[in-house]
Amino acid sequence: MIFRRKLYERMLEWKEKWGGEYALLIKGARRVGKSTLVEEFAKKEYRSYILIDFSKASKQVDEVFDDYMDLDYFFLQLQTIFNVTLYKRESVIIFDEVQFKPRARQAIKHLVKDGRYDYIETGSLISIRKNVENILIPSEEMHLTLYPMDWEEFYWATGNEVTPDQIRQVYGMKRAMGNVVHHRWMRDLRLYMLVGGMPQSVNAYLSTNNLQEVDRVKRQIIELYDTDFNKIDPSGRASKMFKHIPAQLSSNASRYMIETALGEKKPENIDTVVYEMGESMVVNLSQHANDPNVGLGLNGSLNTYKMYLADTGLFVTLAFWDKNFTENIIYQKLLSNKLDANLGYVYENLAAQMLRTAGNGLFYYTFPTGNGNKNYEIDFLLSRGNKIVPIEVKSSGYRTHKSLDEFCKKFSSRIGERILLYTKDYNQDGQTTCLPVYYTGLL
Repeated sequence: MIFRRKLYERMLEWKEKWGGEYALLIKGARRVGKSTLVEEFAKKEYRSYILIDFSKASKQVDEVFDDYMDLDYFFLQLQTIFNVTLYKRESVIIFDEVQFKPRARQAIKHLVKDGRYDYIETGSLISIRKNVENILIPSEEMHLTLYPMDWEEFYWATGNEVTPDQIRQVYGMKRAMGNVVHHRWMRDLRLYMLVGGMPQSVNAYLSTNNLQEVDRVKRQIIELYDTDFNKIDPSGRASKMFKHIPAQLSSNASRYMIETALGEKKPENIDTVVYEMGESMVVNLSQHANDPNVGLGLNGSLNTYKMYLADTGLFVTLAFWDKNFTENIIYQKLLSNKLDANLGYVYENLAAQMLRTAGNGLFYYTFPTGNGNKNYEIDFLLSRGNKIVPIEVKSSGYRTHKSLDEFCKKFSSRIGERILLYTKDYNQDGQTTCLPVYYTGLL
């Protein structure tokens, strides 16, 4: 199925404003729908297009990129091979999975300068980073990122274009909606958490209405990512760290504990491995803000961080990887709204995904309580204007929000709005704004 994606509008903006000056590189994890989106865009917005999938390109196609000095002959060869007529300023050439042909990416500089056609590239960053050592990276590229489908795109996929607008409208009103509407929206969100935003998973849900089939598809995607992580680090450490993400979050540790995940002392080169895991966009890294202030990026720790999955649907499956579907209690509990408090880390992963997809960097903060080794923790920090917005995530209702209160005392002059994300309806508790978690992407 072809799903409506928000990135389409930004691609239109590129075409209208910069198509003749820059190629467009669509980045993202594997299986987030890059190729499908780009081809749909080409079909709708151009008179003709050529799509070259370098993951399976023939030797004849490969050889075309060995010599592009004579561009007239170069384009003639492509049109002949693909049996497509290209029209000046009305056609686009797609370099799909461009990481498999670095020389094609290097050619972008000359092709854009020629000006006859537009160019769109897609690629997985894991492989892109590995395959550019001996080529000149073109400066004539604009980059856009495609994430897994967010909650709004999931609504669109199910044929519901009304509820997302209603949620946005009510969020702007800052008021409670009442139990009936709130419970319906939370039910929809829980379904999104189970299915996730990977197009294949969404398609499986819409085609079968069977969460067991959805789980099977998600397991295939996780196995694909696991293979990719073994390419990053053949020692298997990246794979171990990836699979250990749910356990790390459930332990409530104040940082990702590498030693626990690997069962060994921290290896010397592990920081590079972690960086490449983040660049893969399969995981979201949240850095500890050493000095929580407006310039969060300037104070993020490179050594202290948390790790989340970029898609909560995959997270749900990975959390119970060693069990088959019928034993996976998290599906039952989420659907029936009986998620135990000790499974609340699922909502924390969801909040990380929603914030990141909305364009926010991920930062958190911990500080000692003065009671032994215990810490207060602010799950997420946002920079808004000249203030910071601390966010605490809870999986159900709340009795206290001690971490928020103490943090706001400690940094009172820096605080804007203070937010508790939870599963209840909107409420204002003193200076703390208590928001249903489905509002996270609108913050």
